[in-house]
Amino acid sequence: MGIVRLLTGAQARWYGCPPKAEQRIYFANHQSHADLVMIWAALPEELRSITRPIAARDYWANTPVKRWITTEVFNAVYVERAAAAPAAAVAPESVQAEPAPQPAAVASPAERIEPSMEPLLPATPPIAEAVNELQGELDLPPPPPPPPAPIAPPPSVAEPAPPAEPAAPVSDPLAPLVEALRSGDSIIIFPEGTRGHTGEPQKFKSGLYTLATMFPDVVLVPAWIDNVQRVMPKGEIVPVPILCSVTFGAPLRVEDGEERRPFLDRARAAVIALRDV
Repeated sequence: MGIVRLLTGAQARWYGCPPKAEQRIYFANHQSHADLVMIWAALPEELRSITRPIAARDYWANTPVKRWITTEVFNAVYVERAAAAPAAAVAPESVQAEPAPQPAAVASPAERIEPSMEPLLPATPPIAEAVNELQGELDLPPPPPPPPAPIAPPPSVAEPAPPAEPAAPVSDPLAPLVEALRSGDSIIIFPEGTRGHTGEPQKFKSGLYTLATMFPDVVLVPAWIDNVQRVMPKGEIVPVPILCSVTFGAPLRVEDGEERRPFLDRARAAVIALRDV
């Protein structure tokens, strides 16, 4: 972590709470890919060993070097930033049904012969008796009953479409975070979900509220990361040495009966309030 401190001049400021070895969720503003490095490096060594930053898999695991850093150095929790939407059920080309061949000649509506509405009459008794007598004289087995005539569906009723294949379930992006908290680790998250450009956090997404309600005994600590966007601006690869700081604020919790959006707005305000401390 000496390299990180050298590049950033990182300073940790514990404004609202002291560093303490308890299970926590640190949540902060998100301005750069270096955020997770900054806030993790700002923690005392005894807290770093029990705290896992959240890393976007598509960025931090796309090269062997970054994958090694995030797994072996930071012990990061990988998350998927975008879940693939289930595709519509479409039969592959190789198994798509061929269109039914059309008859060579189709009668026009004027020429179509409608089925007779007259009831079918049973055979008359004299004919039936003659057939029975002939069967008896020749000692022949009775003829098999005629197969039932197929009943064609009405022309206006289309055949039902085959049932669609069930869509594959979309993985829960919070599952790795839940697993880390259940194992007793502290985590570092960025509730905006993506990096901002205005210098002020975007609206917080619901993941922080979900985790806070699932783990009410875990301490929620807001943090403000200052100047880190100038250390590693968006689109840049090489960090630029500059003075940075991480300010940790007073813990907060979900109040009894507090709804999701009011809590997220309050948590966001707690992060912004640390900007001018």
